[in-house]
Amino acid sequence: MRPRLLNTLPQTTRTSLGGDVLAGISVALVALPLSIAIAIASGAPPETGIITAIIGGFFVSAFGGSLVQIGGPTGAFIVVVFSVIAEHGMSGLITATFMAGILLLIATALRAGTLIRHIPEAVINGFTIGIAVIIAASQLNDALGLGIANLPADFVPKIATLWAGLGSFSFAAFAICVATILLVTLLRRAAPRLPGLVVALALTSAAVPLFNLPVDTIADRFGPLSGALPKPTLPDLSPAKLAELFPSALIIAFLAGVESLLSAIVADRMIADRHRPNAELLAQGLANIASPMFGGLPVTGAIARTATNVRAGGRTPLAGIVHALTLLVVMSVAAPLASQLVLPALAGVLLLTAWHMAEVDKWPEFLKTRRSDVLLLCLTLFLTVFADLTIAIGTGVTLGLALRLQRRGVPDPDWDPRDK
Repeated sequence: MRPRLLNTLPQTTRTSLGGDVLAGISVALVALPLSIAIAIASGAPPETGIITAIIGGFFVSAFGGSLVQIGGPTGAFIVVVFSVIAEHGMSGLITATFMAGILLLIATALRAGTLIRHIPEAVINGFTIGIAVIIAASQLNDALGLGIANLPADFVPKIATLWAGLGSFSFAAFAICVATILLVTLLRRAAPRLPGLVVALALTSAAVPLFNLPVDTIADRFGPLSGALPKPTLPDLSPAKLAELFPSALIIAFLAGVESLLSAIVADRMIADRHRPNAELLAQGLANIASPMFGGLPVTGAIARTATNVRAGGRTPLAGIVHALTLLVVMSVAAPLASQLVLPALAGVLLLTAWHMAEVDKWPEFLKTRRSDVLLLCLTLFLTVFADLTIAIGTGVTLGLALRLQRRGVPDPDWDPRDK
């Protein structure tokens, strides 16, 4: 469980340090708007996303088992975080996340990091597509400029409310959302080394005051972003609170562990390395204990940001630490500027994220697998969208492992990269 940082520090050269610094700054530029967007979609204050990226980014890189893993808030947590906040408030989420960190430390002590290979790929795919559907539905309010104040948490009532509110459709908001999606897509293809996400958000946000468009910014709805980290405090750890939030903590711990290890596997393939799974779980446990103490969200390995780090030249954990420190500096000096990002543009970013999570181009490939795997994928997807995350994960993993026991001798699944 030795952190990879301790292995790489003695071998650091001026050249390698320069590459990691540039990569860390590049990842921070991508992480800033994405973290804000994820926080807003989760029903949390916008600055909690930045706080999570700073604290999570530091702990995951400083104590993790991967050379290039980037930690922070991810789209996979939006559904569970929104649900916990809606039912228990922000204080409940903080307690649940803290408990999840402890559960991850227990999993580390039990050497559970190697168990990831036993989770059926059909369950992961169904769960991920289901979350993508829920994220997309949650962004339609801002993407269409409907201005619905209280959007239901459950999928079917949410869709019904959105349909009923179509009369307040705003063409300006919709145009900003579509323009952001098109700009991000075009810039990624035409100039992959350019921080296309930041450029697209800057251009579409600047268009709002320039053309006097009736579109809300972060500051309009939530007030200006805070420019400093709050003081760390312990959450409510009373026995009654712990018992009440244990199921939520279990889901957060499962998601953090699975997504971080999948992200580490993808990173290994990109740099021809092999991560230390139990060290990675240790880092995730520490990150999910530290983040809520500063008022942050759950932390996990972010596949898209990790891939960005590798493509930008990051090769050691120092890149992730630089990413966290860069975000801290940006938060301190540029919070007022970030407050002017427009909400339909952020909605466009998350709609694009949901599209990549769903991996629509791979659906024909999924349908060509065993019939039992297709049914397992569809069942997990259905339960994720229409029932409950706990039920979806519990049912999917149980049935998947039962099927796996019937297929002894079948090789472990070959995980594919997923842009989250």
